[in-house]
Amino acid sequence: MESTRQAKIARLLQKELSEILRMQTAKTHGILVSVSAVRVSPDLSIARAYLSIFPSDKGNEIIENINRNARTIRYELGQRVRHQLRKIPELAFHLDDSLDYIENIDNLLKQ
Repeated sequence: MESTRQAKIARLLQKELSEILRMQTAKTHGILVSVSAVRVSPDLSIARAYLSIFPSDKGNEIIENINRNARTIRYELGQRVRHQLRKIPELAFHLDDSLDYIENIDNLLKQ
């Protein structure tokens, strides 16, 4: 069960991470990265961000690149939320494939 504090921090991190990733991917034309969800551990030390990537065929490559740059993203996040959070959580990025899953189920139902 997620506490109210965890939910508030998750919303804050989702908003700020989506802005950071939007600025970083603005240079790459044709690729859209959005933060679909953020889950924060009960001790607020780890945040798992689930990213939705379009086009989905480049998803694994982009996730690997983002995970390699997680320290830089965490630093930028710390600069943005330093007045709201005392400790910036470690970031782990995961691919959110729920849209592909929904599309697959939709295609199966149409058959």
